[in-house]
Amino acid sequence: MTDINEIYKSVLEADRAAVVICDLEHTIIYMNPAAVDRYAKWGGKGLMGKSLMDCHNGKSREKIEMILDWFKASKDNDIVYTFFNEKENKDVYMIALRNEEGDLIGYYEKHEYRNRETMKMYDIT
Repeated sequence: MTDINEIYKSVLEADRAAVVICDLEHTIIYMNPAAVDRYAKWGGKGLMGKSLMDCHNGKSREKIEMILDWFKASKDNDIVYTFFNEKENKDVYMIALRNEEGDLIGYYEKHEYRNRETMKMYDIT
């Protein structure tokens, strides 16, 4: 039987959007390959183990702290729309990560692109 953690990691590794996961101290604990590539000029994989706050200006750090406090305030507070990136035509969200009991254990940023897929449907030939 396949380990569920391997399955979860495989989902993240296959995602074409950048995924950066942080713990409650804002330490970057995981970056999928898309995130490593996206943030290569800022250190790529070398950012893991470092503070996400070091990658943001003061205003952004304040917003991240504000959202983290909101996540902590209620188990129902799990997603915040944070930004529309016009250049890349995508929405950006901050998502709470919780354990089985609903306790906050971290967070990540989710990117949802609005562009229509250009890949041919079912093109497996």
